[in-house]
Amino acid sequence: MIEIYDKKGFDKLLILEGSNLVDADLREANLKEANLVHYDLRGVDLRDANLTGADLRLANLSGADLRGASLSGADLTGAILDNTLMDKSESEDREVIPIVIETK
Repeated sequence: MIEIYDKKGFDKLLILEGSNLVDADLREANLKEANLVHYDLRGVDLRDANLTGADLRLANLSGADLRGASLSGADLTGAILDNTLMDKSESEDREVIPIVIETK
């Protein structure tokens, strides 16, 4: 079982069955202020998720789909973003242009 807490470590934001989050479907999940430091989030579907203020430092987001996710104030310092899909902008009147981030 996986439990995801807020950054303060007091509030459980999500409880999932299984031993890892690789390829998990977390569409529209409310992970506001989540502590996801160093999490293995490869291939995770986070479309339209609320990641406002989330701490994603050093997380592996390779192949993850973050299109439509709210990332305002999220910390992605040191995160691995190989082949991660993200929107160009978070404004309401945006033209969505997926961005694929690749590193070599």
